Amino acid sequence: MSNKKTTNEKISEALDVEYDSDESIIKKEDNLPVVKKETNKDLPKDYDEVRGNLKDLIDTGKSAIDGILNVALDSDSPRAYEVAAQMIKTVSEANKDLIGLHKQMKDINKEEVTINTNTTNALYVGSTSDLQDLINQSRSAKKVLTQKYNDIIDVEAEEVDDD
Repeated sequence: MSNKKTTNEKISEALDVEYDSDESIIKKEDNLPVVKKETNKDLPKDYDEVRGNLKDLIDTGKSAIDGILNVALDSDSPRAYEVAAQMIKTVSEANKDLIGLHKQMKDINKEEVTINTNTTNALYVGSTSDLQDLINQSRSAKKVLTQKYNDIIDVEAEEVDDD
């Protein structure tokens, strides 16, 4: 058996704390939440069926409009024209429903699962000045400008020999 201690054991000994090797190993899958987007397997099938039904209704409505317009023209009956107008309105609404169906499917497919993540233990490795620059972006911008101006001002003049 070797008496060599691991880095974690040395640190725990220096800090006078007990080291538990099982808890110290952080697995990637333990840190990141796994979110599965639930999708309905029947959704594409239902979409195709509803779309097909709407298209059939629109085609049937077009045929019915042609027939009722022929009746209206032959009879000159106001009631026949009223029915034709209602049929045209119904077919128009069915077309709007078909377009609405496309928009609804696009919205369903675009839904994103939101994840509420809380960071409980964060470790920053760097200087406090760097941390302040990250937190306060305007401070770091002023710092960069100040450094540039100082570099410009500190330029030493060189003597030029006139020969």
